[in-house]
Amino acid sequence: MVKDLLCDGFQETVGQFLIRHRSVLDVMSKMQEATARVNRAVTKSVTSCGCVEISASKQRVPSSLTSLSEVRDYMATHLSGQMCEHCREVLESEIGGALFYLTALCNIAGLDLHEVLLKEHTKLQTLGVFNLS
Repeated sequence: MVKDLLCDGFQETVGQFLIRHRSVLDVMSKMQEATARVNRAVTKSVTSCGCVEISASKQRVPSSLTSLSEVRDYMATHLSGQMCEHCREVLESEIGGALFYLTALCNIAGLDLHEVLLKEHTKLQTLGVFNLS
């Protein structure tokens, strides 16, 4: 199997540039902050820009379904519209920051990001719809 050079390269770069916040406590708190910024970017797309809307209600799944895989067709995202270019760029940037700190945590814990992704991918493929994500 060929190792993913993008994951490896990203993990190595994060290791080179994580200078100030090397404590696991710093990384965990920065990761939480980055995740909050992702949430805020989506929120601002709705409340400030208005390019997308959230209309949430109880998920309704017909009782007549014969397989668990059919449930996906009835699950709503509650998000409608298309993010404008500005909101999309902001969200991409914030997700990038969250990935940076997630990768930094992998570095500190001695985990290989590619291996973590590969194991999760394998688990998802093995469990399929029974993963219930």
